Amino acid sequence: MITLQKLNFRMTAFPYSLLRLFAVNGDYIVFRHTSQSDWSSKNVNRSVGFFGGNIEIQGGVDRTVFAQTAPFSTIAGTILVQAQDLGKMSEELENDIDENKLDDAWTVYERHMQMEGFPRKSIVNKLLAASAESSDLGQLDRAYGLVEQAFEKNKHDLLEKNTLIYLSLAFAKCGSPIPASTLLRKLVETEKYPPVSAWSAILAYMSQTSTGSYLAVELVLEIGYLFQDGRVDPRKKSNEFLLFMKPNATCFNIALAGCLLFGTTRKAEQLLDMMPRINLKADATLLIIMAHIYEKNGRKEELKKLKRDMEEAPNVSEIQFRQFYNCLLSCFLKFGDLESTSHMVLEMLRKAEKAKNSLGIATLLLEVSRSGDTLCSNVLPEDAHHRKPDESESLVSYEDLCRDRKFSKLQTIAKNLLDVLVIKLQKQIEFITTEDGILQPTEKLYVKLVKAFLEAGRTKDLTEFLIKAEKEDSPVSVDDSALVHVINSCISLGWLDQAHDLLDEMRLASVRTGSSVYASLLKAYCKENRAGEVASLLRDARKAGIQIDASCYEVLIQSRVIQKDSQGALDLFKEMKEAKIPRAGHQEFEKLVKGSAEGGEASLMVTLLHEIKEGQKLDYGVHDWNNVIHFFCKKRLMQDAEKAFKKMRSLDHSPNAQTFHSLVTGYAAIGGKYVEVTELWGEMKSLAFSSGMKFDQELLDAVLYTFVRGGFFVRAIEVVEMMEKGNMFIDKYKYRTLFLKYHKTLYKGKAPKFQSESQMKKREAALNFKRWAGLC
Repeated sequence: MITLQKLNFRMTAFPYSLLRLFAVNGDYIVFRHTSQSDWSSKNVNRSVGFFGGNIEIQGGVDRTVFAQTAPFSTIAGTILVQAQDLGKMSEELENDIDENKLDDAWTVYERHMQMEGFPRKSIVNKLLAASAESSDLGQLDRAYGLVEQAFEKNKHDLLEKNTLIYLSLAFAKCGSPIPASTLLRKLVETEKYPPVSAWSAILAYMSQTSTGSYLAVELVLEIGYLFQDGRVDPRKKSNEFLLFMKPNATCFNIALAGCLLFGTTRKAEQLLDMMPRINLKADATLLIIMAHIYEKNGRKEELKKLKRDMEEAPNVSEIQFRQFYNCLLSCFLKFGDLESTSHMVLEMLRKAEKAKNSLGIATLLLEVSRSGDTLCSNVLPEDAHHRKPDESESLVSYEDLCRDRKFSKLQTIAKNLLDVLVIKLQKQIEFITTEDGILQPTEKLYVKLVKAFLEAGRTKDLTEFLIKAEKEDSPVSVDDSALVHVINSCISLGWLDQAHDLLDEMRLASVRTGSSVYASLLKAYCKENRAGEVASLLRDARKAGIQIDASCYEVLIQSRVIQKDSQGALDLFKEMKEAKIPRAGHQEFEKLVKGSAEGGEASLMVTLLHEIKEGQKLDYGVHDWNNVIHFFCKKRLMQDAEKAFKKMRSLDHSPNAQTFHSLVTGYAAIGGKYVEVTELWGEMKSLAFSSGMKFDQELLDAVLYTFVRGGFFVRAIEVVEMMEKGNMFIDKYKYRTLFLKYHKTLYKGKAPKFQSESQMKKREAALNFKRWAGLC
């Protein structure tokens, strides 16, 4: 402490290290030293309680500071200096934290920062942990501000690893994935490597939102990159903590499932490409998620290869088999591969028929005995279907987290949240169902397949398929078969020629049918005044031994009258009278339609009508060419990819976001092809204007990454504006890091006096980008 006597001198010398702050009547005066090499002075005019005066501070190389003060006449006792005052403040801060008075604690903390800077390390971490444990976004934001301040002032050593992990976990659980991911990235940057059992839980909470799922993939890619191609030697003791951070199957499952739920499947495929490079083996859950991704991205060949892995994988559950075959069938339909689809449907029907007797069931059980009790394994807990992400686990206390050195509780949270994501994926199954554990095709699958056959004009193949399907499936009445439903759907849509073709194929295949379908087609022909087709259909009906009903005769007679064919109308009336057909016909078709509409479940015909009217016709060629282009880009054969792209355009197949994404990432992989990407960017904008091609987040993010890396900031700003206009998330942290890596010294000095308009535009764009990214 400094006594009153020393302060009574007009000019008093103090060691530099002591003179920083004096506390007077609860307030304080801050003295700042400006330079140690040059003499300088700064006047501070303050009025504090009963003290007033001018204080001049001078500093020099002898590290002595002089303070000139006015004489004190009323002060008695001593004035406490910095150390004692700060000690009381630290004690007050710690008490407020212990008593959970966080608002008061932050007020004291701010006073401490103004006086001396950061409190002791233990208090800083205690304050951060208490704010995180409150799960209050206001307190969390304050805590995040403290962390940012510590990194800005290069004081990150004050922050403990467990504290940052806990704070990141709290942010992720509260639905704030951006600060959660930033904290994890800061941990990796400062080599305070978080164990995978800890950061996988953070990842799981993040993946419940669209932005969080996108950031989750970025995190796995960034952390996984450290372990690619054997970069980390596991034999070295120094790599022990780094190896604990290596992504595992749970991390990949969480990140990939999030991608599927929020539609960023091309980003997910980057993770799949990384798996073999970090020697990660897929479990049953990961195999299913891979199948979903390949189906969404149209990777038919990869799905076929995956089928073998599925058959060899242990402990695959019934619902996982359903998911896989659902993906496989969906992909076949996407490519218009009707042979493979129909073959799979018939194979399922055969197995189902085989399983109807006890011997068949026993045989099937023996076939799957290699994987144990297939129908019971990997079944999720009953409450998982009703569990909500935010209710799956409460936030563990900071004390428990520090005590749990293996982070086993966080690992459990990650697995529970993964179950929630998996349940959501299982709800997407639409083509496969099960009956007594046996896979069977759904009505939705029949509808999609029939529609594809009809659009391709393959009525003969459709008839053959439906006849085989009916033989394998349970027998139905002649007027309630799948073929009759399809013919009636064609009639309702006005596709009368296709309906007639299907009837011909049925007759040639000696498949019996009732009178209702002939009656419906006859009425439709009469309505369109197609006399030749009416006569042909009547001959076919008579050959097949079909007796049409009274309603048909009435329509035919009316048609003859309209055509002024009185004799033909009279002949039909005599024929009807001789056949003793009652005037009130049974009208089977109308009854069928009415019954299906009133029933709880729509019939095949009603569903097919809806699908054809509402669904869009697929351009199978786009998927084929996208696969070809993707293959060349993945192999870095960009000249071949360009040729395939030109051929695709020449065949009038419109490229989509997936096409351009493959090309952009292919150019980015080989490096230096920024001009080519710029040309692609121009073509994308042209297509978007002319044909309405839609940009998505994954494509624009890939374009932006390439432009920033290449220093094309004029174009980069264009992409940023487009993404912001479309309310798309942009990972600013990633782009700040990328800018600092490749353009750290760009445009740092003053602008040269003589610049061309182009140079000025480039400089302005770069500065705008830096401002947008928060770099200046």
